[in-house]
Amino acid sequence: MPIIYLSPSTQESNIYVTGTGSEEYWMNRLADAMIPYLNSCGIQYRRNTPDMTAASSIHQANQDYYDFYLAIHSNAAGEGNYGNVRGIIAFYYPTSTHGQQAAQIFANNLAQIYPEPSRVITQPTTGLGEVREPRFPSVLLEIGYHDNLEDARWIEGHITEIARNLVLSLTDYFDIPFIWPRDPWEGAVHLSGGTLNLHSRPTLDAPVIAHIPNGARVTVYGSYEGWYVVHYGSYVGYAAAQYIQ
Repeated sequence: MPIIYLSPSTQESNIYVTGTGSEEYWMNRLADAMIPYLNSCGIQYRRNTPDMTAASSIHQANQDYYDFYLAIHSNAAGEGNYGNVRGIIAFYYPTSTHGQQAAQIFANNLAQIYPEPSRVITQPTTGLGEVREPRFPSVLLEIGYHDNLEDARWIEGHITEIARNLVLSLTDYFDIPFIWPRDPWEGAVHLSGGTLNLHSRPTLDAPVIAHIPNGARVTVYGSYEGWYVVHYGSYVGYAAAQYIQ
């Protein structure tokens, strides 16, 4: 199952024009709202903390292996254009095929919910550390302009919808099902013999990543066409629902 590094902005000095909080505050709210969807879709994650910086987030991520690095920010037009620019930009590193692919997926999906879809674009860059320095595919999303009143209000009023959209894009990128969250529940494996296979995808011919013994306790996060998204020990995968009670 995929594992991502999730890096919401740590820029607490970038204040929203609405006066309701900072870029750090709202992007962490957005990351919080992504967690139930990440869990239900079986996407594991590690996340930075608000006391970190972009540099320390990159350093922490590069100490381990992740399938993807996702940075989420909001933008600002700056002096001379303050408050006059809107839009969403998905940045990627120009030589990263997978980064460009992911950026386009994010842009396509965000254009379905953003009020001005023609302003949702992808853009290559070598100037942003969070797309240049991670040692795995990465995208930095600038989700709206926090110095623009319409964008700031849209972000604040659509946190859950944006979070759901971002996780949908991750499932598209990883080619796994998007599964709506449910309250996690504890179950037990019930077999007549042998062990229960935990698969990397919800099909019997998908690779088996773990064998769960009879009677083992698991946490169920989501349900998809006869399969459960299951957390067992350090493993997350799909198990046949009929064998979990």
